[in-house]
Amino acid sequence: MKLPAGPLTNGIAVVTLAVFLVLFLTGQMGHAAMWGGFIPARFMQPELLAGMTVMPAWLTPLSCTLIHAGWLHIGFNMLMLLFCGRQVEHVLDKGATLILYVAGAYGSTFAQWAVEPSSTEPMVGASGAISAIIGTYALLYSQQTIRRIGPFSANIVRLVWLATGWIIIQLMVGIATAGGFDDVGKIAIAAHIGGFIVGLILTRPLLWWRFRKAPRQVG
Repeated sequence: MKLPAGPLTNGIAVVTLAVFLVLFLTGQMGHAAMWGGFIPARFMQPELLAGMTVMPAWLTPLSCTLIHAGWLHIGFNMLMLLFCGRQVEHVLDKGATLILYVAGAYGSTFAQWAVEPSSTEPMVGASGAISAIIGTYALLYSQQTIRRIGPFSANIVRLVWLATGWIIIQLMVGIATAGGFDDVGKIAIAAHIGGFIVGLILTRPLLWWRFRKAPRQVG
């Protein structure tokens, strides 16, 4: 299957890979995780990294998307970004896709903070933001016929069905990888769930925004 062109998605992937290569070749991956990774405890303890040159805490949900733990980590993330992101961008266009990606980055880190607010372990990787892309992709390209259940419309049922399925998958991944991987470390399950839900929630508003100036037919 030929993927549609996705200049924004391609650009994000290129920049992310370039940052990874620079950090990898200079041996700064560990320092970068502390400098630009998302550390939940920083929001409750502003003095945690006092005296160190680090990214402002409010920007770390974005900066952490540029930092990865290893080749397996960035390889899988970029594969999912390019596959799902280019098809989402084909529908939403660049502006709405960028909003989705940024919102996914912040939504996913908020979810991780909500379950581990006192954690001092840096969270790195773009998987939370990419999960928002995957959520929108799943909603846009779902082929399964869904019927309303009682007072709940088919759209609501589809949202709940997709969210439930994703949560179950992530919980199973969390159980299977409880010890982490040498090349990835501990997987931020809450961030994946939070990002995916952001994608589901924002899909319809972003579609409306994307096509708000489209001509309408009047019968």
